[in-house]
Amino acid sequence: MPTMSDDKSDARKERDRQFAKRRRAYRDAKAAQVSSGGGQTKGRPQPPEHVFLYGLHTVRAAIDNPRRTIDRMHVTRNALARLEITDPDALPFPVEIVPPKAIDRLLSADAIHQGVAVEARPLAPLPISELSDSPLLLVLDQITDPHNVGAIMRSAVALGAGAIITTLRHSPQESGVLAKSASGALELIPHIQVVNLAEAIEELNGLGFQTIGLDSEGPAPLEETFEGQRIALVLGAEGKGLRQKTRLTVKALARLDMPGAIKSLNVSNAAAISLYAARKHLDG
Repeated sequence: MPTMSDDKSDARKERDRQFAKRRRAYRDAKAAQVSSGGGQTKGRPQPPEHVFLYGLHTVRAAIDNPRRTIDRMHVTRNALARLEITDPDALPFPVEIVPPKAIDRLLSADAIHQGVAVEARPLAPLPISELSDSPLLLVLDQITDPHNVGAIMRSAVALGAGAIITTLRHSPQESGVLAKSASGALELIPHIQVVNLAEAIEELNGLGFQTIGLDSEGPAPLEETFEGQRIALVLGAEGKGLRQKTRLTVKALARLDMPGAIKSLNVSNAAAISLYAARKHLDG
C-alpha cells in the first residue's frame, strides 16, 4: 500500500523531470541557434525567446520593471523571504517553491543564483530616434565580455546615461550573466543593439549629439573636448579599441590622460571615468 512518503517521492521525481525537460528544451534551442549559424535570420543574430535571470538584486529589479514580462519564478523559501514577497500568489506569474538544487539544474554550473531564477522575455528595444531627449548616451563598439558590459551598465545608470547602444554582432545579448553582472541595471537603462554601428552614430550626429570616441591617441584630453549639451561617448574593446569606421564616423576623438605608471584601464573603468567627466560637463 502506497505511503505518504512514497507520494512525496513521486511528486518530487515528477517535478525533477519537469525541470530537466525545461532545461533540455533550453539547451536544444541554444544548440539549434549554433547549428543554424548562431541563431541568424538573413545573417542577423536573433534574440532568445526567453532568458533565465537569477540572483536577488537581478530578480527584484525584474519584478519591479513594468516593461519586463516574467513567465515563471523558481525560488527557495529562504530567497522568497529575502525578496520580501509575503504572498507569491499575488504575483502576475506562476511561482514554484523549490529546493536550491532544482534551480542549479536550470542554470549553468557557475551561476550564483542565491535561490531564485525567473524565466523572462527579453526587453523590447527602443529606436534611437526616441533618445533625443537624453543628454548622455554610451555607445560600445564590439565589447564582447558580458561581465564588462554589465559593469558598464551599472556605471551608466549611476551617472544618469539615457541608454547603451551596442552592436548586434560581437556584443553580448541579454542573458543571465549580463543581468547578474549589471546587478539590476539591465532593468533600468535601455539596451539598444544595432546592425550597423556607423549608421547609428551618424543618426546620433543628426540628432545633435557630440559623438566622442575614446582613443589613447586622441588629440586632446576628454575633459577639453566636450561641447554642447548632448554627448554620446563611444568606447571600443580592450586591446583593439575603436574600429576604423567608428573612428571616422564620430565627431571627435579624445583620450583619457593617466598620470600614473599604468596608462590603460579596464574598459568598464574607462567608461565610468568618461561618464563622470561628461556628467560634470553637462551639469555645468
